[in-house]
Amino acid sequence: MKIVLLGPPAAGKGTQAANLSKHFNIPSISTGAIIRNEISNGSTLGIKAKTFIDNGQLVPDDLVIDIVKSRITADDCKNGYILDGFPRTVVQAQAADEMGIQINRVILIEIPDDEVVKRITGRRECIKCGSVYHTTYNPSKVEGICDKCEGKITCREDDTEETVRIRLSVYHSITEPLKAYYNDKDILTKVTGREKVEDTTKDMFEALGEV
Repeated sequence: MKIVLLGPPAAGKGTQAANLSKHFNIPSISTGAIIRNEISNGSTLGIKAKTFIDNGQLVPDDLVIDIVKSRITADDCKNGYILDGFPRTVVQAQAADEMGIQINRVILIEIPDDEVVKRITGRRECIKCGSVYHTTYNPSKVEGICDKCEGKITCREDDTEETVRIRLSVYHSITEPLKAYYNDKDILTKVTGREKVEDTTKDMFEALGEV
């Protein structure tokens, strides 16, 4: 089973990828997580990628394609995998086809732009343990203090409304064409990214016929 998750920023793709991974017992491959790890390690790839991310832009196709090529050759991918964050452009989708990746289902999680902005600008993260909070949906008990380790909670540098709007513009112009690309292949399934994660999960599995 090979599944692609699509959707705008803050669509909860990471959580849903984890749910799918557990259900089908196949790995979830997040290009975003891989890139963030490279940035944290200060690698050449990370330095290149950070320049684009800080400006609300997508990491160039060639870098992302190389990441995926390397990852899907691992032993744990023999029975399939969940792709979260790839492809993000038609060029990447075509590259996936050329790599022989036969996608079984593409799940598109749809969310209005204003809701995306609300979700991202309200996101907070503990600088000590990495726990994630939200000023509206999941606030800490004490404002600015992590419930788990009492570390300081801050807003990520790229979680400003200006950057989010840029990311949304990029998504609409570059990633949304994938809807037509995969719809033409008759493998596209749409679900609404609801406020409660579990509700989206339920809708997703129902759409896949797994309930």
